[in-house]
Amino acid sequence: MGELAGAIGIRTQESAIVAELQAGSEAAYAWLIAEFNQPIYSLVYRLLTDPADAADTTQEVFLKVFRGIKRFHGESSLKTWIYRIALHEASNRRRWWFRHKSKEMSIEPAGNDTTPVDNGLQDCLIDHAESPFELAAHEEVRERVEAELAKVPEPYRSTVILRDLEEMSYEEIAEITQVSLGTVKSRLTRGRVALKDRLKSYVREAGPQLGLSAVEEENAPPYERVSCGRHGLEVVS
Repeated sequence: MGELAGAIGIRTQESAIVAELQAGSEAAYAWLIAEFNQPIYSLVYRLLTDPADAADTTQEVFLKVFRGIKRFHGESSLKTWIYRIALHEASNRRRWWFRHKSKEMSIEPAGNDTTPVDNGLQDCLIDHAESPFELAAHEEVRERVEAELAKVPEPYRSTVILRDLEEMSYEEIAEITQVSLGTVKSRLTRGRVALKDRLKSYVREAGPQLGLSAVEEENAPPYERVSCGRHGLEVVS
């Protein structure tokens, strides 16, 4: 009963917020941005891997939210609706990139990489009590996992991100991606296997120096999740 009452309370609160948004309340819009801007940026950044593109796409997501809020009738949760828009906009941005931007050549000098790090993920990874070597090692692992995850094909990559990094339930992912629970679980398994396969040689080569262990069994099950803890971004079996 307590969980049911809590769920009803959440829905009632969300309905009130939606009503304020639809009425044009500036306070409600400020709350929406404060609540969702960083999570949406982090999601989009992992899908696009370019900070400028992620920032532009995040802005576009909120423009779509503001323009479309009057047509939102609560068929899903507000969070699910916003994340669905974010996935759609990121997908559109990637298609545009492959058609146009990938043909451009950078004039920036090589080695002058000033790409900002995803601060939310960095804060989760860094433990200031650790040694400089440990910090460097964990950052290396994080960067490699992020790089290999970016190469996992869609829709498996976005499913892994939503489940393992955004920690969403299967039901939420099914609502966001508008597929069945079975499809979500299948995509998640295939995405995890693809990421594990991409990381296998790196873990085998760099593992002894970085404190990682490789799974050698050919028929070993895929990892259970990507965990962001004090020891870095971990592939947990």
